[in-house]
Amino acid sequence: MERKNISMNSPAEDIAAFSRAVVQGPWCFVSGITGVDPETGDMPESAEAQARNCFSSIEAVLDKAGFALSDVVRAVYYLTADSHAPEVIPVLKEKFDAIRPAATLVVSGLPKPNLKVEIEVTALKSS
Repeated sequence: MERKNISMNSPAEDIAAFSRAVVQGPWCFVSGITGVDPETGDMPESAEAQARNCFSSIEAVLDKAGFALSDVVRAVYYLTADSHAPEVIPVLKEKFDAIRPAATLVVSGLPKPNLKVEIEVTALKSS
């Protein structure tokens, strides 16, 4: 099975030696993506806006890898505080209501104080 590394040309990919996603056979493993605005590079204040930006970036990565959001079978959500959940959960429902991937929500620290949300997904291409 051929392995294909997907890059979005982010400086962080080179600094930390990782791929934004890895495609192996019918699988696509998308690295954790934070809520930076993919157009401006700005970090919004609200957890909701950060979650929306996460999904914009995730969809772009999946598309580049030849997958779609509907292919997602697993998701992990990292929030820096449980108080962000009421802002983030409606976004998750909006994006995944019809898809219903297996999911885990973790409350933990992230490397920068303005980060509130990070999302990683795994997708499987149906045959």
